[in-house]
Amino acid sequence: MTIHVDIARSQATLAELAAQAEQGEEIVLSRDGHAVAVIRAAEAPVQSRPSLRIGGLAHLGPLTDEEATLFLQPDPEMERLARSEDEDHFYR
Repeated sequence: MTIHVDIARSQATLAELAAQAEQGEEIVLSRDGHAVAVIRAAEAPVQSRPSLRIGGLAHLGPLTDEEATLFLQPDPEMERLARSEDEDHFYR
C-alpha cells in the first residue's frame, strides 16, 4: 500500500514514516500535491565473495619476505611505458 504525505507533515513524523517503510509500506512525499520523493525499505546488501574483501586471502598465511618485496619492486614494463614519449601504445 502507498501512503501519500505532505512534506511539511513528514518532518514531524519522520521516525514513524521510516518505521512504516521498514514494514513494507511505500511513502510518497509531496509538495503542493505533486510527488517529490519516495521512501521505501532499503534492499538487503549483496554479500560479496570473501576473496574480494581486504584480508580475503589472510587464510593463506603471512607473506614471506621474498613475496612481500615483490610488491615493493617496480614493474619493469610499467616503468618502460612511463618513460616512453609515445602514448599510442596505451591505446592498442
